[in-house]
Amino acid sequence: MGSMEDGVDKKLLILYASQTGNAMDAAERLVREAERRGCPSVCLLSVDEFQPSDLPNKEAVIFVVSTTGQGDNPDSMKGFWRFLLQKNLTREWLKGVHYAVFGLGDSGYQKYNFVAKKLDKRLSDLGADAIVERGLGDDQHPSGYEGALDPWMSALWNMLYEKNHNLLPNGPNFVAPDATLIDQPKIQIIYHDAEEAVPPLSSSTDLKYLEMQIERARSMTPGKLSGKNRPDCLLKMTKNHLLSTPDNGKDVRHFEFEAVSSSIDYEVGDVLEVLPGQSSAALDAFIQRCDLNPESYITVQPRDKESRGFLVHTLFPAKLKSFVELTMDVSSASPRRYFFEVMSFFASAEHEKERLQYFASPEGRDDLYQYNQKERRTVLEVLEDFPSVSMPFEWLVQLVPPLKTRAFSISSSHLVHPNEVHLTVSVVSWTTPYKRKRSGLCSSWLASLDPQQRVYIPAWFSKGSLPPPPPSLPLILVGPGTGCAPFRGFVEERSLQIEKNIQTAPILFFFGCRNEKEDFLYRDFWLSHSDKNGVLSEEKGGGFNVAFSRNQTKKVYVQHKMKEQSVKIWSLLNRGAAVYIAGSANKMPADVFSAFEEIVSAESGVGREDASRWIRTLEKAGKYHVEAWS
Repeated sequence: MGSMEDGVDKKLLILYASQTGNAMDAAERLVREAERRGCPSVCLLSVDEFQPSDLPNKEAVIFVVSTTGQGDNPDSMKGFWRFLLQKNLTREWLKGVHYAVFGLGDSGYQKYNFVAKKLDKRLSDLGADAIVERGLGDDQHPSGYEGALDPWMSALWNMLYEKNHNLLPNGPNFVAPDATLIDQPKIQIIYHDAEEAVPPLSSSTDLKYLEMQIERARSMTPGKLSGKNRPDCLLKMTKNHLLSTPDNGKDVRHFEFEAVSSSIDYEVGDVLEVLPGQSSAALDAFIQRCDLNPESYITVQPRDKESRGFLVHTLFPAKLKSFVELTMDVSSASPRRYFFEVMSFFASAEHEKERLQYFASPEGRDDLYQYNQKERRTVLEVLEDFPSVSMPFEWLVQLVPPLKTRAFSISSSHLVHPNEVHLTVSVVSWTTPYKRKRSGLCSSWLASLDPQQRVYIPAWFSKGSLPPPPPSLPLILVGPGTGCAPFRGFVEERSLQIEKNIQTAPILFFFGCRNEKEDFLYRDFWLSHSDKNGVLSEEKGGGFNVAFSRNQTKKVYVQHKMKEQSVKIWSLLNRGAAVYIAGSANKMPADVFSAFEEIVSAESGVGREDASRWIRTLEKAGKYHVEAWS
């Protein structure tokens, strides 16, 4: 701990809650800026590494929090938030604590920056004193969240200095020259002889060896990657089937996989996370551009051995090429602003150095955003655009965006397919403002796999936001487009339960797509289950309704079909039905919510506000679930 006078910690504490890494990035930038301004001691932690009961002993705390999905807390913040909501905390609990909140969100969503707003209000209700008004970063801004972060930071340093001179002893406007700061990366790399790299169980099967390799590489990456490093299982693709017609501009696939390493276990509504493969051409080009030896064996560790969560003794060396392939996203994610700043130190050509310094400066921020994020420039492309930059491997490992797993809703029932898992995936592709073709790393990689080849796919199972429904629970499902994926599993499972003479409740399902001919996903599957006495049949009290948005001049969406079935929806809700909504996060969840409001209001004769409150009660009771993806 720093100097402790009368029990108060004089350090500047920065806590972040990040889902995809942006909030961690912004928090790291705050640390660097504070150090540049001569702040004597700064401590950076993910909010789940911090003991919330310690908050009253802090002098100054800065929170950087992102909002995910429908206004939700990032996973790392859930425990902290539960602690703050305790009824026994008084209005004096945080008296004397100075705080600031910066949020990262997207104003395209209804609950824009909800987490930052709630946190700001709660801290102030508990007696803490705001150093500066909360800052709200917006993905929609021409230069992303940094458009709000820069001006907010300069206000922060001025106000922080006024509150406490000791935190910025040289005054708010002092900035150390950059050259003194790029001294050492946070990690070090140790090179090993090939003999040291033999795994302890080299006689074990290839699959176990592969799982171990993945675990070794991923446990060495700097920054916390989500979840477990060792895959739950390795999958092999057995089916790659096109669901949409080839010429409609959309490419939607049905994939089937079987487990090859360990047996699989999941419930309907669960999520499968897949580690995507990177193109070998891109990997080779990156290794060559950075002058690395792909055959060398390395271990990666933090420079300060105190770093928590890091077990150095368990690390066996990994082959450099596998390490890059399994942990560093060289060919799909854009590097961060700090990457350009560090590159400027290692550029030997003067014009490149100047351009990189400009990109890293506040004046160059919008131009960098256009060049980098808007175009989705990859690390490899950026390095090729600045050929004079010779960046040490330590810095690359620290700064190249981590290769992340991609999550998909599972579209099968484990009871129906004991050793299989199915996915319904839309293959993502788009054109950048400068007319360059881009495609989603994971979806296009999966689409390129041939079930005849043996490619092992590292996979993890996790709980999504759709809990598996018991057979006796009536269901209202809304799943346009690939949102139908989890509900294919729901219907399969309930259909099997009917065959086994288990008492089941009806399912009312609303599906939406563009055209009957082009993208009516799983058409025969839904229609066969809505036949006489099927799980989606009207005889059973349920039903299958499909909205084709482009089949006629006026667009028809799922919410229009819901209103047509308003009597049936209301009667199922009165029988205790649960609502499940899945699909694109754009406007759909909000449109569907307001359709439910309209239906409840019309059928029960109450006003819109009461109807809205009624649905919120449903949500609190765990009977209104949304799984949305952008």
